[in-house]
Amino acid sequence: MKINEFFSSFIKIHILHHCEKEEIYGVWMMEELKEHGYKISPGSLYPLLKNLEDKGLIRSRKEQMGKVMKKFYRITPKGKKELSSAKIKLRELIGEILS
Repeated sequence: MKINEFFSSFIKIHILHHCEKEEIYGVWMMEELKEHGYKISPGSLYPLLKNLEDKGLIRSRKEQMGKVMKKFYRITPKGKKELSSAKIKLRELIGEILS
């Protein structure tokens, strides 16, 4: 599936959802999205994560794990508000489309 602006929004909501539940990291998120039919490359995912962080919706922390430095992401209070608003809009839209 080609990642375009339309699906990019779904992916951002998906990222916020998982960042609210627990800390995530990029490779794990790529696998999670793959399970839902999104084939996303690191070159597409990491700019999305950076964009969400720049907007204050998620924050990151780095952790050295052996020879590898991993970056973990967690939702912010602002991100929680945005996710909550998105869920309301999605429920309305799904209700309208599927009725």
